[in-house]
Amino acid sequence: MIAGIGVDIVQVNRMEAWLANKNLMEKYFHTDEIAYALSRGKSAAQSIAARFAAKEAFTKALGTGFANIALKDIMVLNNENGRPEIKLSASAQKAFYKSGASKIHVSLSHEKENAIAMVILEGA
Repeated sequence: MIAGIGVDIVQVNRMEAWLANKNLMEKYFHTDEIAYALSRGKSAAQSIAARFAAKEAFTKALGTGFANIALKDIMVLNNENGRPEIKLSASAQKAFYKSGASKIHVSLSHEKENAIAMVILEGA
């Protein structure tokens, strides 16, 4: 059963400025997310924009927005096959359990100017 759906779009050029600000990046992204984005070279801003969109889409799927959830507690990482997955900790994990959902599905996409993410929460 679908417990929630969220979608978000982010302009890539907004994230280009963020990449130059280490403090801002560390405030909103886990070190593994930053390392992955930077490893993408010229597409680093697209990668980080897609991850930021996924964080927003996740909170929309929860129906809570960012209330009481630290963005850094939502990590968007790729598994060994390259598939994006959302890993939660602390405040985000607490909100997820409270929602009653049991599984997270995420899809990311980007092109030159925009990145988009869709999150579906599955429940019992």
